[in-house]
Amino acid sequence: MRYEIEFFGHENIRSNHQKTIEITKESHLTPRGDCIVGVNASSSCVDLPDELKNKLKNSETKVCFTIRVGTDEFTLEGKGHPDLVLSHTQDIVLRKSDFTCPRTLSVKCDKASDMVPRKMISQLQNPKTKGFFIINVD
Repeated sequence: MRYEIEFFGHENIRSNHQKTIEITKESHLTPRGDCIVGVNASSSCVDLPDELKNKLKNSETKVCFTIRVGTDEFTLEGKGHPDLVLSHTQDIVLRKSDFTCPRTLSVKCDKASDMVPRKMISQLQNPKTKGFFIINVD
């Protein structure tokens, strides 16, 4: 199953957090949001289709994420978790840890925002840059 979310860049994107990656439907971003790679996202956790949510609530589920900006792509993998609530109305957070909250989409991810290529982050510091956050579940 594949689900694609459109998002945009913002001048305050830093993407240097070592444990998480986030996209948000919010349009405003302060420099403190150092895990955020995109704003004005077309979906948050609550907007995901029920079929996808059900798969994400299984600890056996492997999830592959792709962040695409122009011709550049960054991929990472994570796992589902039975405690995922997937109810947040603004955000999607991928975590290296197994911490869950309404914003958490995946746990035990193999990468965080500090590993996103700096070329991609430079592009995302332009608010006109469009990106795609692609979720693939086995």
